[in-house]
Amino acid sequence: MELYLGIDVGSVSTNLVLIDEDNNVYESLYLRTKGQPIQVIKEGMQLLKEKYEDKVTIKGVGTTGSGRYLAGVIVGADIIKNEITAHAIATTTFVPEVQTIIEIGGQDSKIIIIRDGVVTDFAMNTVCAAGTGSFLDQQASRLNIPIEKFGDLALKSTVSVRIAGRCTVFAESDMIHKQQLGYKIEDIINGLCEALVRNYLNNVGKNKEILPPIVFQGGVAANRGIREAFARALGQDIIVPKHFNVMGAIGAAILAREATNGQKTNFKGFMVADFNYETRSFECNHCPNHCEIAEISEEGKVIGRWGGRCPRWEVI
Repeated sequence: MELYLGIDVGSVSTNLVLIDEDNNVYESLYLRTKGQPIQVIKEGMQLLKEKYEDKVTIKGVGTTGSGRYLAGVIVGADIIKNEITAHAIATTTFVPEVQTIIEIGGQDSKIIIIRDGVVTDFAMNTVCAAGTGSFLDQQASRLNIPIEKFGDLALKSTVSVRIAGRCTVFAESDMIHKQQLGYKIEDIINGLCEALVRNYLNNVGKNKEILPPIVFQGGVAANRGIREAFARALGQDIIVPKHFNVMGAIGAAILAREATNGQKTNFKGFMVADFNYETRSFECNHCPNHCEIAEISEEGKVIGRWGGRCPRWEVI
């Protein structure tokens, strides 16, 4: 069986998928990055190795996400693309008529505007976590409620409670105040969901023409409370794709198929899970920019460098 591998390395999760020529998803892994992207990439490759090494041929590999360059040199990627492109490709493949993509992950959020199948505008929020999944994680921990139950509890709300969502610190103090006033926990949770949606629309979605069909993806799309809050705020139905939490990786795999187009892949093989990798960084003093260069070595051999504003260190 011939498949294509897509890897999306983010700050919170690392996702790996295998798709065939017809975009059928054969495998999807959603792993917590835990600040150790190299280790989790190896872990993901080991899981795929155990299950598929003798059963499939990898015809192409694509990487995306904040750790796309790191993942690319480790596995031998055929294409390395940004998250906007990867998410747009995946979504337009499964929902061709989509006009707006809402993507909320653990540490960042983005909006992608699509018209006639082409990305015409986008925006990202990477500075503050108030409109992301970590915001909900923090508040769930504060309330001692499993994040998995957050959305279902929000749907039980009967009273609208407005909670400040512009800042995580203010939201927490506001939430404590509402608890002291005697509001029910489900009403407070629903208020938090609405606060996240309000924050997203006022920051990431500011001045954007949000038209249906609207597709909601990323890990936070699993939260039913957030889905309903978006539907109420926008007055539109919200589409959540089947593989909502690994759409970036799916997009990378589709891009890999297009990039190889029958050519030989650069994929190193599943054995990369067994290699030892080391990273280091150093400051380049060849010009006033003083770029910080990141370097990764595989079994003692340098395989990649990035971070410079010129090509000096790119040649290995």
